[in-house]
Amino acid sequence: MTHIWIRAEERPNERRVAVTPSGVTELIQAGFRVTLEEDPTRAIPLADYPACSLAATGSWRNAPKDAIILGLKELPEDDSPLVHRHIMFGHAYKGQPDGARLLKRFERGGGRLYDLEYLTDDTGRRVAAFGYWAGYAGAAVALKCWAAARSGALCAPLTGFASAGALQDHIDKDLGTDARPKVIIIGALGRVGSGARDFCLAMGSEVTCWDMAQTAKGGPFPEILAHDIFLNCILANASTPVFVPASAAGAPRALRVIGDIACDPSSAFSPIKVYDCTTSWEHPALRVHENPMLDVTAIDNLPSLLPRESSEDFAAQLLPSLLGLHDMAQGVWGKAAACFDEHVSKLGTGTAS
Repeated sequence: MTHIWIRAEERPNERRVAVTPSGVTELIQAGFRVTLEEDPTRAIPLADYPACSLAATGSWRNAPKDAIILGLKELPEDDSPLVHRHIMFGHAYKGQPDGARLLKRFERGGGRLYDLEYLTDDTGRRVAAFGYWAGYAGAAVALKCWAAARSGALCAPLTGFASAGALQDHIDKDLGTDARPKVIIIGALGRVGSGARDFCLAMGSEVTCWDMAQTAKGGPFPEILAHDIFLNCILANASTPVFVPASAAGAPRALRVIGDIACDPSSAFSPIKVYDCTTSWEHPALRVHENPMLDVTAIDNLPSLLPRESSEDFAAQLLPSLLGLHDMAQGVWGKAAACFDEHVSKLGTGTAS
């Protein structure tokens, strides 16, 4: 019997979960053994889940070795060997500073990472993504940062919201009766971009939507500097041009806020060169230039601002693949395993990225 262990998220401000109560029911009916860690902060209460094995927060460390550990965000940082198969967002394959460290933990323990970012179908499209809600929440935070910057302030700390409607009401109050910002979105045709566009339009902003056709000529793009807010919604790779060069920080511009929703500043592929670190719920904005003012917001767990809606959407996308976990050598799981093996093989050569 394949054993799926749904771990609690141990990162602050992370209330999402990868499987909903109805998903657990389907897994059990399909012959899986399911263990659910207790988590009082989870957006979906434990009482909503069907009867299954329960475990204490963080007890995945002592789970049976054949259990498949399912989570979302990264594990607590240490150097302990990882002996299990883990399904999560690993952030380890694009040159991130902690990527090699994580892969070495798996190498030492004999475990394996099945990175949710690299679960793709035969067309190369991800089978499950938080993209829409990342874009939706990321646009909201950028507009909140812009509202604060009008008076020279930095954005106040963030809290989660019970619904998309509650988030809209909150940002609408921040913006007040003044004119709404002009926004440019790059990656507007993707999941992330569509969420960002929908939120901005709901707030009454004028939105310029760019995608591959508009960026094919290569950057940088001075058009970005003519907007109040720039939202980056693309998954960068080696061929991605620079959108905002470091020199843009001190250049004449209307641009006051960059919302890097893709949020991978430590990657060599990042197309935004005016900053190099993520921001947080406690400090959502980083002021990278004073005159003219420029703030960057780059939070890497944006969908958790709307934890219930984003969890339900993501879990519905992921469930069909979870139902195929009986055979992890095939399909999306086989491809994810090959991706892991490829990157681990580079550790000894110093080229893991």
